[in-house]
Amino acid sequence: MKEIMTYEEYLRDVKKGIVTDLGNCPVTPLLRMLQGKWKTQILYELCIHDTARFGTLKKELPGITNTMLTNSLRELEADGFINRVQYNEIPPHVEYSFTERGRDLMPIFYEIMVWGFKHEKDNLKKA
Repeated sequence: MKEIMTYEEYLRDVKKGIVTDLGNCPVTPLLRMLQGKWKTQILYELCIHDTARFGTLKKELPGITNTMLTNSLRELEADGFINRVQYNEIPPHVEYSFTERGRDLMPIFYEIMVWGFKHEKDNLKKA
């Protein structure tokens, strides 16, 4: 694994441009994987529930269609953020939970939450 720079090193080096070994911005791939209205909300629900069934997610995300929930879950699974476990019992059901990669997003979500509370009043004006 590549050594991760400290925040101080980041502040120093970002002006020079920080890129991956492939020459890409290191932030762009994650932002692409999480883009869309529902993916971060689905991940937030998994933070709350640890393991959730499709029906629970559907209930907790008012306005999402079955198709959009299914597609978003499939994409999050394909990107390695969530596990899907199918139980072939009566009645059959499916449960979703974080993978290790998905759990690695928790500190990032924490920092975004801190930013959100810090700028809550400004954000409400634009809503």
